Amino acid sequence: MAKGRVVIVGAGPAGSALAYLLARRGVEVALLERHPDFDRTFRGDGLQPSGLDAFDQMGLGDRLRQLPQAIVNTIELYQGGRRRARLATESLGFIARFIPQPAVLAMLTEESRKHPSFQLHMRTTVRDLIRSGNRVIGVQTDGPDGPREFPADLVIGADGRYSMVRNRGAFTELPSPQHFDVLNFMVPFPDFWPDRTTVRLELGPGCLTGGIPTADGRLWMGITIQKGQYKALRAAGPDGLTEELLHRTSADLAAHLRANAESLEHPVLLDVIVGCLETWTAPGLLLLGDAAHPMAPNGGQGINMALRDALIAANHLCPVLTRGSTATDLDAAARRVAEDRMPEIIAIQEHQRKQTQTFLRSDRFSSRLAMRLLPLLAKSRLAHLLIGKRLRSLQHGVVPVRLNA
Repeated sequence: MAKGRVVIVGAGPAGSALAYLLARRGVEVALLERHPDFDRTFRGDGLQPSGLDAFDQMGLGDRLRQLPQAIVNTIELYQGGRRRARLATESLGFIARFIPQPAVLAMLTEESRKHPSFQLHMRTTVRDLIRSGNRVIGVQTDGPDGPREFPADLVIGADGRYSMVRNRGAFTELPSPQHFDVLNFMVPFPDFWPDRTTVRLELGPGCLTGGIPTADGRLWMGITIQKGQYKALRAAGPDGLTEELLHRTSADLAAHLRANAESLEHPVLLDVIVGCLETWTAPGLLLLGDAAHPMAPNGGQGINMALRDALIAANHLCPVLTRGSTATDLDAAARRVAEDRMPEIIAIQEHQRKQTQTFLRSDRFSSRLAMRLLPLLAKSRLAHLLIGKRLRSLQHGVVPVRLNA
């Protein structure tokens, strides 16, 4: 039998990493991406130790560390216009490395191109799945040269939280109501900022505003809002968001934002969606990353979980694909991927849910109180003893993930 053919829909972290791992084993893989390039802002840039470890296991750690990046050593907590705590990231287990995702994806696809069995198709949008009986055997697309079909022994949907593959595959989605969204924008880097390794978090009653230095020398700003609040902010006119942001931030940062008000005019809304499908597979089909389990932004786990999905997928799929096994064998391997990944995803999403309930429910007194006490808790040795071990496990992974493909 010939080696299997795989079509991966979505050239995000899960899709690009898995395409590389399959291609280097000689598996014929077509990676489809609907956008013309990777240069989109406000994708997840925070790499945890678990994500960095994934690149090391793929043999790409050195290349990754050569990319532009911002290394964060300190977190400052502000409240009521004053700095309440200054904390070393190493002691807290927070994200300490931000590498632009567009550069990461470009690096992954560049490495994949070194293998003749790999093909990258940009500006290629999947319109539907091709079926034979109840089995998926490929995808129908629109691309630069018009409609095209891509046949496959296995289709992998890695096309994000709004997955077309998930939709066309008729998977049942589990509702998981969320209470907040995030608005993102970029501003020039402030002169008063301590250094380019410091993050500032402005704590409000059940809300959070963050400033993070970026690899290109700017300041990323993120603001949590109640689910659905963005519509009301827009209805308030061009100054609605600006005023909401200014009254949440300390005087120095508010003055900087007011001086750069044009940077606030076109924020990017992250509609926070969280869930985990009970089933990630169907005959001829496997979902990975946010297509199978959209993650909340707190803790920056999305890209790291997607990379770990790719490693486990390679472990189970490479042996089957390289020996030209039957459709039954391939489907069984796909199911094992989901079985291996489900426990970690469920554990991390539960931790994120508790974080949200504790700190980001502006409609609850208990959440507003917890946010009020957060600086004291962060500085407390007792807090480190209570949650330090859990934070470290979230940073390094809840379960062992070792690449053996």
